[in-house]
Amino acid sequence: MEKSCTLLVHFDKGTPALANEIKEALEGNEIEYKIDAMKKAIMILLNGETIPHLFITIIRYVLPSEDHTVQKLLLLYLEIIDKTDSKGKVLPEMILICQNLRNNLQHSNEYIRGVTLRFLCRLNEPEIVEPLIPSILQNLEHRHPFVRRNAVLAVMSVYRLPGGDQLLVDAPEIIEKFLSSEQDNSSKHNAFLMLFTCDQDRAVRYLFTHIDKIIDWGEQLQMVVLELIKKVCRTNKGEKGKYIKIIISLLNAPSSAVIYECAGTLVSLSSAPTAVRAAASTYCQLLISQSDNNVKLIVLDRLNELKASHREIMVELVMDVLRALSSPNVDIQKKTLDIVLDLITHRNVDEVVLMLKKEVVKTQSGEHEKNGEYRQMLVQAIHTCAIKFPEVASTVVHLLMDFLGDSNVASAIDVAVFVREIIETNPKLRVSIIMRLLDTFYQIRASRVCACALWIIGEYCLSLSEVEGGITTIKQCLGDLPFFTASEEVEGQDTQKTSQPVNSTTVSSRRPVVLADGTYATQSAVLETAMSPPTLVHGSASIGNLRSLILSGDFFLGAVVACTLTKLVLRLEEVQTLKTEVNKTTTQVLLIFVSMLQLGQSSALPQPMDNDSRERIVLCIRLLCNTGDDVRKIWLQSCRESFVKMLADKQRRETEELKAKAHISNAQPDDLIDFYHLKSRKGMSQLELEDEVQDDLKRATGEFTNDGDDANKLNRILQLTGFSDPVYAEAYVTVHHYDIVLDVTVINRTKETLQNLCLELATMGDLKLVERPQNYTLAPESSKQIKANIKVSSTETGVIFGNIVYETSSNVHDRMVIVLNDIHIDIMDYISPAYCADVAFRTMWAEFEWENKVAVNTVIQNEKEFLDHIIKSTNMKCLTPISALEGECGFLASNLYAKSVFGEDALVNVSIEKQTDGKLSGYIRIRSKTQGIALSLGDKITLKQKGAA
Repeated sequence: MEKSCTLLVHFDKGTPALANEIKEALEGNEIEYKIDAMKKAIMILLNGETIPHLFITIIRYVLPSEDHTVQKLLLLYLEIIDKTDSKGKVLPEMILICQNLRNNLQHSNEYIRGVTLRFLCRLNEPEIVEPLIPSILQNLEHRHPFVRRNAVLAVMSVYRLPGGDQLLVDAPEIIEKFLSSEQDNSSKHNAFLMLFTCDQDRAVRYLFTHIDKIIDWGEQLQMVVLELIKKVCRTNKGEKGKYIKIIISLLNAPSSAVIYECAGTLVSLSSAPTAVRAAASTYCQLLISQSDNNVKLIVLDRLNELKASHREIMVELVMDVLRALSSPNVDIQKKTLDIVLDLITHRNVDEVVLMLKKEVVKTQSGEHEKNGEYRQMLVQAIHTCAIKFPEVASTVVHLLMDFLGDSNVASAIDVAVFVREIIETNPKLRVSIIMRLLDTFYQIRASRVCACALWIIGEYCLSLSEVEGGITTIKQCLGDLPFFTASEEVEGQDTQKTSQPVNSTTVSSRRPVVLADGTYATQSAVLETAMSPPTLVHGSASIGNLRSLILSGDFFLGAVVACTLTKLVLRLEEVQTLKTEVNKTTTQVLLIFVSMLQLGQSSALPQPMDNDSRERIVLCIRLLCNTGDDVRKIWLQSCRESFVKMLADKQRRETEELKAKAHISNAQPDDLIDFYHLKSRKGMSQLELEDEVQDDLKRATGEFTNDGDDANKLNRILQLTGFSDPVYAEAYVTVHHYDIVLDVTVINRTKETLQNLCLELATMGDLKLVERPQNYTLAPESSKQIKANIKVSSTETGVIFGNIVYETSSNVHDRMVIVLNDIHIDIMDYISPAYCADVAFRTMWAEFEWENKVAVNTVIQNEKEFLDHIIKSTNMKCLTPISALEGECGFLASNLYAKSVFGEDALVNVSIEKQTDGKLSGYIRIRSKTQGIALSLGDKITLKQKGAA
């Protein structure tokens, strides 16, 4: 049978002590041996074992000891032993210790008195405590505060015992007198806590009697005062006005803990603008003054809660909240920006953007490791401000364009996306953005940023000077043509044979990539890190960024360059009147295209050009050689129209999300409405009047009603037993992240008292019960609320099962068992919908290892034969036709349906590539659909020739 425990000590069962050894040590005269033996005895007893006849040995040989450590261990021993028999009566031998406890309470040493008083706080037997009451009261006047503070706690524990109000009838009055004359803060805290617990009215009287001195009380006592105020105001809301004055006066306390509790209490009790403004200002003050990051995060959470209910007041303090950006912690900076972005209005947007610009400039110093990540957050925040308030875009866009060449690729991509959206939504800034972009284009080092910048140049260079400037800039970044001569290509091949493999940061990787919808596509691109000069560079002393990226194998960027130059030439035909200049430029552009195709077939590069990029460049060549009006309209107008539609769809989704988040509360037609104009204002301060008004407004708008929550709770109740069972049980399951709370209601439907009723639960899956069940006694036709906490270690489907065990008063020896219905915890309970941007999705996909590689040996060197072999050997049905390969190298992707090997719902994506040496390499990715959710099973197969290393 489990019992309550007030003491917990770690015990190593590896080397248990023998009972005889403990008794011999206790009977000896050596103090050190006695101390060691007492410790061993306490640990053995705490772990459920017994030592027979130990009590008598301790009474004879340990009780008379004068050593303070021995006396302390003796009290711990007396604390854990059973003091009553099976019927609940005090054991006769317990009378032996009463005289010793009385002697300790009158001991000359204050430590002995103090620990004995603390021991009495844990006694639940009035028969033992009753003869010690006079000695306890005498210690309230002891000279040492350690004794007095423990004496107050002893008085409180005695008064709270069953029948304790009869043992100490005048205890509250005694403690009140003690409190009025006590000077020690800790003792005053314990005394006021006793009044708060045992006689609340007396505590309130004392509080208002000394209301002018509250600010000078100690921190602990002030915290108890706040607890008293919250408890009183919950039961009597009509008197909270006079308590709010006390809370506001405590906002000037020197203790940060008291100030924090004051702000929280103020918000919970009052909705008056003055009170909320004072609480918000206090939080902002703590945000700046505290150095602990955990405290800052907690305070930001409180400010976020205030933002939801009192946005107008938080708008006034937005600059104070922004001061938290001075912290170097990224989590604090992110949470601060999230709060501020929801508080921006036309009145404060200029100040906020100016502050963010200063922070962006500070990130260039490089003092902190995560400056790049912080800069990315700042860019996203400025982007949001510029979209909401277009008038501020002109003040920030040119500053941010300096970071297009940032070494942090994610930050640079955010800047490029920001510029792309601003140039469309702010036509007045188009010319200045294009000129600045052409001036800074050579600084860009990341492939995706280059691609985005090239798209902007191709779409928004409209005038003759802009078009010519765009073409000139791209030609300069590509360098001299051709990219390789025949002799240099041979030298490059020889260099590759003798040199080490090229660094992984510059080698292109031809691989299927994951699109935003989770499907696979093919792309050849270098890893998007800050570009380092490639090893194979010829034909120019000054290396352009586009030339370096293309020479390293990024032919996807080469296709983007081709599309951009094609758009610029088509637009040049519209704005340039001299046909000779148009023809000259067209010829130069065609030469660039042909040079890139020639480079793609060169064996000097680590990877050949992929089919998609080659087809794109060939399409551009055909278009420039034979231009039609329909094709011109598609290239010069349709792309822009698609982008405008994308921005409009994004705006529509954001608007719908804001509408969904808007809380609409309704009042019932028969709700009571108080008209504060008809109320008497006599004796009411301005704060009390504001509080009354806010309460009336909440009541009128239905903010006090929670009918929707109650209805939702009723829909989630699970029946655990049948209606014909003697005990009816039902549960409400609450899933919060990795915690599951079962709120079980148990009803005794019989006419008998149910004893030792226990709700026994067990779990299947990655679920774990936090605490063991307790036994309860249930009266006839009564009910009991039982809560069970369960921890979840992984997001998998789990099952909770169990039974209810009880005994009846008529038949104590037989235990009755009722089996409960199973509770299924579905994976969907853990999943909450959220939005993830494409950039963040790709970043997370690259960081985590989603797939496992499995080597496959094969002697087959033809892709068609290998796929046919897979189909025959695994009984797969080809869903898409397998086309022949083009040239020596090529790429083939086909979705196969695996019927026998991977199940009826497995979708297989095969990507195979034939190298120049005849080897096959590629991937097989398997995806399965379970309950409508696409899951990656993580099978990735790298194909190798048989016998290869």
